[in-house]
Amino acid sequence: MPQNRYFIIYKPFGILSQFSGDANTLKELGDFPSDVYPVGRLDKDSEGLLLLTNDKSLNHHLLNPRFAHKRTYLAQVEGIPTSEAITQLENGVEINVDGKMYHTKKAKALLLEEEPILPPRNPPIRYRKNVPDSWIELNLIEGKNRQVRKMTAAVGFPTLRLVRYAMEDLLIAGYEVGEISEFDKKSIYELLKIT
Repeated sequence: MPQNRYFIIYKPFGILSQFSGDANTLKELGDFPSDVYPVGRLDKDSEGLLLLTNDKSLNHHLLNPRFAHKRTYLAQVEGIPTSEAITQLENGVEINVDGKMYHTKKAKALLLEEEPILPPRNPPIRYRKNVPDSWIELNLIEGKNRQVRKMTAAVGFPTLRLVRYAMEDLLIAGYEVGEISEFDKKSIYELLKIT
């Protein structure tokens, strides 16, 4: 029986969360075993923590909404969100998911006082000197398609840069863009709080 493998990568901006296709895929980041796939997706415009594994039960556990595992996102948004906007994000907002309106589950949202320490994005976001920007931290227990972007837009603060920073206690703090590390099963299950 093949051994389960677990890779954490800092997915760069502009790379698709897949191996198939000609350009800008995970193939460009490293030589992974052929049976390893991303758990969940980060869209092309998002960056940060991506877990690749061939462990089907872990994949099921992380993607099944019933288990409600926590994902932490850092979003650089246009403007400076009001306390009302932060409360709206926490209580859930209406977003469009596959053509139907969906009310997001309760979340934790925090306006950060300082810019988080992250590797620079390539290319950088477009800077506009007369429009301030700020960073918010969002903790979600669900992962609808482009959910964070839709949520911040729904409260009037469009996302400029989006980084998945953590899944439970598994963090990409200190990683460089495109960096890969391999974990053993015990460590990954502990960090993801899977018993």
